[in-house]
This record gives sequence, structure tokens and C-alpha cells, in this order.
Amino acid sequence: MKVIAVIPARLKSTRLKEKMLKLIAGKPLVWYTYNNTKRSKVSDVVIATDSTKIKKTLEDLGCKIILTSKKHKSGTDRIGEVSKKIYADYYINVQGDEPLIKPQILNQIIDYIRKSKRVEILTVAKKIKDKSEIENPAVVKIVTDKNKNALYFSRAPIPYNREQKTNVNYYKHLGIYCYKYSVLQKIIKLKQSYLEKIEKLEQLRWLENGFDIKVIETKYDTISVDTEKDFKIVKKIIESSL
Repeated sequence: MKVIAVIPARLKSTRLKEKMLKLIAGKPLVWYTYNNTKRSKVSDVVIATDSTKIKKTLEDLGCKIILTSKKHKSGTDRIGEVSKKIYADYYINVQGDEPLIKPQILNQIIDYIRKSKRVEILTVAKKIKDKSEIENPAVVKIVTDKNKNALYFSRAPIPYNREQKTNVNYYKHLGIYCYKYSVLQKIIKLKQSYLEKIEKLEQLRWLENGFDIKVIETKYDTISVDTEKDFKIVKKIIESSL
């Protein structure tokens, strides 16, 4: 089974200018994402970017790059273009702004799809207990059915703990997706959906159109770099480990 990890990497970012190329110990942020991903069981890793600046910088560091259209509105769309150029049975979408991505998370995904080849889309969740995370709209929460298929994703605390019980489980969505080739070709043709526009969460488009999203739990966490504060935290963690 061929499983390719694709790292979508836009140069332009809203809250943190050119964050993919921000330096940590002399290397761009996305370089760390690439190298941690390569340490997993994936068949190959490629950075998909709309930027010749990213392409030149990362190629000089030995990374595999594919230049994609500037018209794509999501990482999934960018991966769809990659799938036209490089075939795989499955594609894993690894966010470029997660330089602390654990290879173990990707290995969990690969081990699962090898056992269950019927999976259409798969994603990852981690149990959280910190109240600040549960209430933080930047942390996406997820609820599943008894078969571990996603029921809903939200920036709000779900499920709503009406009676303030102490045994309610909350799960953080880690924003890593794995798509079967045939399913990827279908979802890139879908238009933005009602719930997606409200929550600003692309995965709701797939749920609204009837696709199953399998959810596996991991004990590992990640830190997305969305702000300067996030960058400073990640930079400190990486540089202290070198």
C-alpha cells in the first residue's frame, strides 16, 4: 500500500507573516514538519506549495517539492492537485505549521488503514481535560458515534455539559487527515457547505455531503503555529532539544 504524506504550505498567512519560512535554529519552520514526517512509515513526503520562494528555499535543503496552483482555497484542494501527479492509495494531509508533528501519530494512521482498507477519510483526536483548551475556539473539538465515526466538529465545547457532570470526555481534533485516492477525487469537487461557512471548518463539508470520517485516538499532541506566541513556544521547544 502506497501512502504519501503531503504538506500544504502557503507563503501568505493571515496572522503570522510568511510563517512557513520563519527560522528556527537556522532552518525554516516547515523544514521541521517535513523531517519529522519523514521519520514515519509513509512511502514518501512532499511539500505542496504555491510559492517559488518556498520551493527554492526547501529544495536547497533537500526537500521534495511540488509547485501547485495559487487558486486553491484549502490544503485538501492542493493535495488533490498532487494526486494528479503522484498516485498513492492514500494521502495524509500534514499541516505545514506543525513542526512538532510526532511520527507516531502518522504511524497510527498507517497501521489503521492497513487493517481497514474501507476507510474513506480518517482523522485523529486527543482527549483533553484542560478547561482553557475546551473553551478555546482555536481548539477544534470533535464528537463521534459508538463506531468512532465523526458526528460533528466545532469550535464550541461539545458535547455541552448541561448538568456540569465530571465524567464528560472532550476530544481535541488534531487536524491531520488521511484520504483514500478515490474519495479525495470526489471531495475536491464539493462546494463550500452551510455548516462549513459558519464554523470555518472544511471537514464539515464532507460530513454534510455524507462522507464518513473515521476518528482514531492518540496520546500525542501537536502545537499549530498560528501566532507569534505559538512560534516562540515551538521555537523554544525545538532549540532546547538540539
